[in-house]
Amino acid sequence: MNSQVLMQGFPAPVLLTYGAKLNYLIGAPNYQWWRLVAPVFIHIHLPHLVINMFSLWMVGPYVEKLYGSAKFVAFWVFSGIVSFIVSYLAVRPDSAVGPLGRFLFKAIDSPSAGASGALFGLVGVLFVFGIKFRHELPEGFKRAFGTGLLPIILFNLVLGYLGREFIDNAAHLGGLAAGATLALAAEYRRPGDRTRVSLPWRVLQAVALVIVVAGFYKVVRNFKRPLPPSPQQIALAKRQPFLNFVHGLNLLQEQVSLVIHNNDTSKVETVKEAVMQMPAPDARAVELRDRLLAILSQVVEASNNKKPVDQALANELNTWNADYIDWLNKGAHNGN
Repeated sequence: MNSQVLMQGFPAPVLLTYGAKLNYLIGAPNYQWWRLVAPVFIHIHLPHLVINMFSLWMVGPYVEKLYGSAKFVAFWVFSGIVSFIVSYLAVRPDSAVGPLGRFLFKAIDSPSAGASGALFGLVGVLFVFGIKFRHELPEGFKRAFGTGLLPIILFNLVLGYLGREFIDNAAHLGGLAAGATLALAAEYRRPGDRTRVSLPWRVLQAVALVIVVAGFYKVVRNFKRPLPPSPQQIALAKRQPFLNFVHGLNLLQEQVSLVIHNNDTSKVETVKEAVMQMPAPDARAVELRDRLLAILSQVVEASNNKKPVDQALANELNTWNADYIDWLNKGAHNGN
């Protein structure tokens, strides 16, 4: 590992190996649900980690002091998970149009990771705390929390808007909403209050920790397994025979040109043999290949006899080119 990787970011395969979010791995048919959990605890590069941990150091102690460790764990974990669920739902190329669309939605399914969504959840907790308990808070708390957090929230949203091409704003908004929602149901720990944490919050804390442990167990279990192919890779694999055959026909056309213009027949037999070994994607492709091979043979024969290509053969080649272009267009339209 070198400093450049630490500062500029880990390669996508490394991030994915450690559990980064990628939609096609989470949805059918892969169902790697742990990629909604593990990304909360991994980061793209060192500055990303430092910024988030500094933010946690600034915000986290307030939340834990006000609500206790059980609720803090629940706030952090569930806000983080919800943030990645919203991020998963926000990968919608059709909706990522215009500045606002690109702010809320992503056109490309790319690896995503980081604790920002969970941090926004803690901000949501303090925002609701300041509003919900505003009548019993001293002035300093009123200025720091509740509506006092609006400038910070708005600043981060503006920052996200400016960096919408690479910042996962959907995750931030999802985490903010999740933290705010959880805080609506939570009572804070008042000074001198020694009452026990209610059972539902203990249960939520336990569930959160079980989910995290289970998520990282799945990461470890799948650590050395190859990633399933993406839809793009599957589509390319299906299209590859068509592309290979097109490449073969292009090589044959190149040989025709070399023979006509340079009398160069040195590679004709090698290319013909290679093209004959390529599987044809359809019957029309077989016909086109055989016609071009016949034209190439006639061109070679004319070259060996030191005769120019006659008009009939030139017309046949032009007709073949038109049929070839028509077949190419239909193949592209049909997804071959």
